[in-house]
Amino acid sequence: MAAVRAEAVDTSISPRVSALRPSKTMAITDMASALRQAGVPVIGLAAGEPDFDTPAVIAEAGINAIRDGSTRYTPNAGTMELRKAICNKLQEENGLTYSPDQVLVSNGAKQCITQAVLAVCSPGDEVLIPAPFWVSYPEMARLAGATPVILPTSISDNFLLKPESLASVITEKSRLLILCSPSNPTGSVYPKELLEEIAAIVKKYPRLLVLSDEIYEHIIYHPAKHTSFAALPGMYDRTLTVNGFSKAFAMTGWRLGYLAAPKHFVSACGKIQSQYTSGASSISQKAGLAALNLGYAGGEAVSTMVKAFQERRDYLVRSFRELPGVKISEPQGAFYLFLDFSSYYGSEVEGFGTIKDSETLCMFLLEKAQVALVPGDAFGDDKGVRISYAAALSTLQSAMEKIKDAMSLLKAPAAVQ
Repeated sequence: MAAVRAEAVDTSISPRVSALRPSKTMAITDMASALRQAGVPVIGLAAGEPDFDTPAVIAEAGINAIRDGSTRYTPNAGTMELRKAICNKLQEENGLTYSPDQVLVSNGAKQCITQAVLAVCSPGDEVLIPAPFWVSYPEMARLAGATPVILPTSISDNFLLKPESLASVITEKSRLLILCSPSNPTGSVYPKELLEEIAAIVKKYPRLLVLSDEIYEHIIYHPAKHTSFAALPGMYDRTLTVNGFSKAFAMTGWRLGYLAAPKHFVSACGKIQSQYTSGASSISQKAGLAALNLGYAGGEAVSTMVKAFQERRDYLVRSFRELPGVKISEPQGAFYLFLDFSSYYGSEVEGFGTIKDSETLCMFLLEKAQVALVPGDAFGDDKGVRISYAAALSTLQSAMEKIKDAMSLLKAPAAVQ
């Protein structure tokens, strides 16, 4: 028989997917893991993951769910008992009144945000994103065919969006403003008065919605206070609030988050989820219910973790203030420092080369200090570097010594020599 020549397989990828950029946070974390597996004692301060174990009562609820046979599919939107508990939490802690059909439980807050962007944005729409931003926001906008519009903020303003900056970029294409407070990557917390000014601008544009990412809500340091954007006058009908269990309850691997919003938005997101993943893990939902039953703001289990985070924050802020030329905005929440190292850019290092930007600085620190950090260009601000202090204080102390030794190899900034 005559041989049939096989045609070349079309290996092209969707242009929309090709336009997505891989997460540098995950890339750095994977690189650090690979080095550790090769025997290099790298200290990883890149990932946004608490180093604490999930509180025992939550873990036990998950174990009991397996033992009790709660291992079947749940309703797409989540179990009724969990959605009712989320409604109670939002009422008691945030002053927000929702019914269970206004809540969608998903496989992590990340899925909630992605589905929300897909549900409300059309090709050609604009998504307004203050920078520094969480690495995934612009990519989620691109996945929806929308255009991310980046609004730079300043370290001198504690990385908080100025209302006039927002007003200057709004057009008829503006569809969604994403706010994250407490912020990843800066730890900034928006005061209520500033949010009210932003709300006054948003109110002028009927088409403009707000996605309020509140995943770090309970990791906040006195005297800062959390304000839910949907609780502001006139904002309930246009706000999609996202929260979850990963950060405050140390449940990153359980993959559980939720969206609360007007019913038509939640229904649209639910349609996506029904064809995408269906409901979240039945076991995780039982654990999430136990988490919400710990008490106001997570009770003692969460407050103990927050005290540890604050101790670590205070140590790092003191330590980095000893480094000349490093600019600091002291975080009021979350567990990140976003430090301005740009005064060191242009430094020559023998055996390494030139520190050109945040990426080469992080590669230098990975090579010379064996500490993994995330370059600021991943968050839309190349002047900075993000450090996660979701690690034991002893680990942070060791990392700080290594960073100081490595930075001593760089030429001190001219302004402070």
